[in-house]
Amino acid sequence: MRDFRKYDFWKDSMALAKDIFILTKDFSRYDGLCNQVQRAVVSIPSNIAEGASRSSETDFARFLEIALGSAYETETQLELLYSIGYIDKDSYQKLINNVQSIEKRLTSLIKKLRKQKP
Repeated sequence: MRDFRKYDFWKDSMALAKDIFILTKDFSRYDGLCNQVQRAVVSIPSNIAEGASRSSETDFARFLEIALGSAYETETQLELLYSIGYIDKDSYQKLINNVQSIEKRLTSLIKKLRKQKP
């Protein structure tokens, strides 16, 4: 078993989730969209943690891919929130930069894990 807490992208995805929850906690006009982005962002560190419990590199990579999908989902929902004026440019840019950084690191580890022999 791996210690998911040692991965910087897990730590950063937890911080991203906290930032998004703080940003959207008082939003009511678009409750459905806010709920969806909250669920997607929580799925990122959750899947990293769940994958870390798996014994094989293949299974770990599969959960990292699920986390990556949730990161892309989060990015898309942030784009929508920004485009409808629900979040300001500074908040949007900070959050997008953070999620894209997580995506890059997840992709890098997934590629590394997929190259290893079972």
